[in-house]
Amino acid sequence: MPDAVPRPRLYEVHDWTDGEWAFEAEVLDYVAQPIVSPERADIDHDPELPDEWWGELRRALALLAEVEGVKVTVRDGWIERAFPQFLGVPAPAKVARVTGHGDLHWGNLTAAPLCLLDWERWGLVPFGYDAGLLHANSLLVPDVAARIRKEFAPSLDTPAGRIGELAALAEMLQAVARGWYPDLAPRLVARAEALTGVRPPVPVRSEVSA
Repeated sequence: MPDAVPRPRLYEVHDWTDGEWAFEAEVLDYVAQPIVSPERADIDHDPELPDEWWGELRRALALLAEVEGVKVTVRDGWIERAFPQFLGVPAPAKVARVTGHGDLHWGNLTAAPLCLLDWERWGLVPFGYDAGLLHANSLLVPDVAARIRKEFAPSLDTPAGRIGELAALAEMLQAVARGWYPDLAPRLVARAEALTGVRPPVPVRSEVSA
């Protein structure tokens, strides 16, 4: 991965077992700058990030997209089940993928200088998925959501990017079905309906695995 992608550097990985339990510990850089949203994945106010920060995020995701992915983070099997269950529409016949962070929300981003945290899910994701997930986590703050749509229009405003955003919304609505994001839920439903023309089913508890 290019050094220009702002992230904590990984120095060592330690694995050990204790009876039936397996453990893994990573030695990473200490990140001193504050996390944009340390208590939650979404936001309920504008963090007022500078233009330079947005440019750094665009460049980071563009560089990451060029890396050879080591695993598929959002699998076809999950998409085939999640689109009809959580969006009310058939799964797409084809999903374009790029390498992405896989968990891009406000709890995994620092304020200036930008650093992307929590790389457990990085791998091949639907094109537009990362930007779509950050957008979904911004829907309580329309100005920030609009900024994301502007910054990432080249990916989100494409047929492939629309599928990526819908995959992110399906994942968020699955979280709603598990009891998360009660305040955000109506905005997620409205955004999904705006993209598909179909109102998503009322979320029901589900354990569909990605």
